[in-house]
Amino acid sequence: MWSVAVAVLALVFGFANAAYAGTKTVVRTETYAVAGKNGEALMRAMNLKGPKHGFLARAMAQTRYSVQWDMDWAATAGGCKLKRANAVLAVTYRYPRITGSVTPDLKRRWVRFMAGVRAHEETHGQIAQQMVTAAHQAIAGIGNDNDPNCTKSQSEVRRRVNMVYADYERRQRKFDAKEHHYGGNVDGLVALLTD
Repeated sequence: MWSVAVAVLALVFGFANAAYAGTKTVVRTETYAVAGKNGEALMRAMNLKGPKHGFLARAMAQTRYSVQWDMDWAATAGGCKLKRANAVLAVTYRYPRITGSVTPDLKRRWVRFMAGVRAHEETHGQIAQQMVTAAHQAIAGIGNDNDPNCTKSQSEVRRRVNMVYADYERRQRKFDAKEHHYGGNVDGLVALLTD
């Protein structure tokens, strides 16, 4: 029921001045409306209206992120060196929001349910932040003395960043597998809402 969507890596190789240094995270939160008089009805609404997870399935909540890189290269006598690399991580969380009135008991269970949902999704966001930090560290100081057009150095940056991204995507999947196994945290959250 959970989904993490990663936008395509965008490496921008420019010679612009630094507007900020290192990495920056921009977080946005979206909601979608659900209604119901009990936990089962709210779960049905999430299954109908939640963010897409795969081709046909829906999730209760979702974390999407993309990374935009801005790099400044220094050309030296026949060589090239990465002078500066800035990354902007854009994270979007999408959560359900109750519309209409509910009983005090259902409201209490909803608040606890959503606290767990937010904690799960924010962990995905933290893993994404760790990924960008690791990628930034992996490319620091890259250069090549025989690279007058910077193509070798840029290719090495792409290779290293893609390796880091692949490692952290495995971490995202491992986290989801742990949370989603039978009797795991997600089952507990659903039981909290529906029992």
